Amino acid sequence: MTAAAKKIFSYLLKAGILVLAFLFIYNKFLTKNDSLKQFEALTAVISRNQVIFTLSAVVLLMVLNWFLESLKWQYLAKKLTTISVWVAIEAVFCGLTWAVFTPNRIGEYGGRVMFLPNRKRVHGVFAMAVGAFAQNVITNTVGILASLWFIYYFLNLNFWLYLGITVLSLAFLGLLLVFYLNIKWLVALLDRIRFLKKYHRFFEIMGRYNRDELLIVIGYSLARFFVFSFQYYLVIDLLLPDIAFFSMMMTVFVFIFIQSALPSLDLLDIGVRSFTAMHLFLYVTNQQIAIIAAVSSIWLVNLIIPAIIGSVFVFKLKFFDRTA
Repeated sequence: MTAAAKKIFSYLLKAGILVLAFLFIYNKFLTKNDSLKQFEALTAVISRNQVIFTLSAVVLLMVLNWFLESLKWQYLAKKLTTISVWVAIEAVFCGLTWAVFTPNRIGEYGGRVMFLPNRKRVHGVFAMAVGAFAQNVITNTVGILASLWFIYYFLNLNFWLYLGITVLSLAFLGLLLVFYLNIKWLVALLDRIRFLKKYHRFFEIMGRYNRDELLIVIGYSLARFFVFSFQYYLVIDLLLPDIAFFSMMMTVFVFIFIQSALPSLDLLDIGVRSFTAMHLFLYVTNQQIAIIAAVSSIWLVNLIIPAIIGSVFVFKLKFFDRTA
């Protein structure tokens, strides 16, 4: 392929990504999202200053959330190449633009690693997987512990059944943490699979992170978890101030845990989120419209706004960059 053909193809790819992203956003957000209209109606009876302050705080927490993720990505990428904080931010937001129209946000990997040198991009997918693993460890740990509380207080299970669930849950969390802190075991496991062994040069990157480095990555993940959990608190407390703080947050933790386990497409995800939240929060409130409105507003702030911002950085992608 000639240089001119590569340039034209690169422009077409960028245009295709932007068109897909904005078609999905327009179709889901601008034409069909009644939940956000419900949010507007609910906040109409609340002090305007209180609404503005809360939503401003939620947006600032969104920025903090993705800034922490950018720092985490910069830290993970150090095993491959040196990137600045700003490049890490561009990569993270660009990845979010790709994520909105791909199943399980798989496009986020592609969008992010395109900011690495060409020969490091496949390695970058596995470096990013370490960060995703750390986030899952935190989500599962907090979510499962909150679920045990939720089951105990609301579901009234047989004592021995509950005890069995507790033991299995704690054993699972212990194994998950041990496996994460010894992620080199995963590299060894992949090496045992014959047809994957030839790709060792790509996935061996996961084994380069020592335990101290993995703890730093999990620290970033923990900080992110509590940032977006606090967003839920702010919005739900704005709409439903009578819900007790502890019950609300434990239910939020369960909701985040369940949501993380469900396969999804970001822009179809709002329906799944609303359905899950509506049934889960029935145990702490009967104001289901308010819960759906809260979940929808956080979805908009955390995923759709960053995806729109990330579209700016799509133009900086270099699909045929051959640098080392």
